[in-house]
Amino acid sequence: MTRRLVQLFAGLLLYGISLALVLRAGLGLAPWDVLHQGLARITGTSVGTMVIAMSFVVLLAWIPLRQAPGFGTVANAILVGVSVDLTMLVLGDADTWWWRVVLLVGGVLLNALATALYIGALLGPGPRDGLMTGLVRRTGRSVRLVRTTLEVSVLALGWALGGTVGVGTLLYAVAIGPIVHVLLPRLMVTVPASPVADRL
Repeated sequence: MTRRLVQLFAGLLLYGISLALVLRAGLGLAPWDVLHQGLARITGTSVGTMVIAMSFVVLLAWIPLRQAPGFGTVANAILVGVSVDLTMLVLGDADTWWWRVVLLVGGVLLNALATALYIGALLGPGPRDGLMTGLVRRTGRSVRLVRTTLEVSVLALGWALGGTVGVGTLLYAVAIGPIVHVLLPRLMVTVPASPVADRL
């Protein structure tokens, strides 16, 4: 459990840092982050605040889906947003093209590592991941269809609200899945079966 908690918290903190790197690059964000940025612009709040607020809004949608949050779910809802804002305070805007590229590529790579860390801890999915899996279970539709529908919808809404869509959005869409696919098996925690479960 100690390893799982350390891995969870490391993953969530690094996830927030990775989002801040991509934000400062200014070359486009992941679909949900386009929405967070758009909401932050129209409300006058920070992106981290919107990450937290949207996490709890999404968790409300878990209720009719009969999804049960884990400890990692609640930690995800809070820590990622806090980490984003703290990193933004110390990381300035990129003022050269090459530094923007470094921030973007580094942010995407770090995001993949962070995702594999917190998922591999097996302490509960993030709010947005849980929404996807809940919809898949309740509707019987494929993961591909449900995830694509969700991400296209939030991307379109975020873009309409002023969120940044660009080459970074495309890079994230193309790169994040394959990288997480490689890293996750190496970071997945093996949880021993309980003696009670063995007797059932």
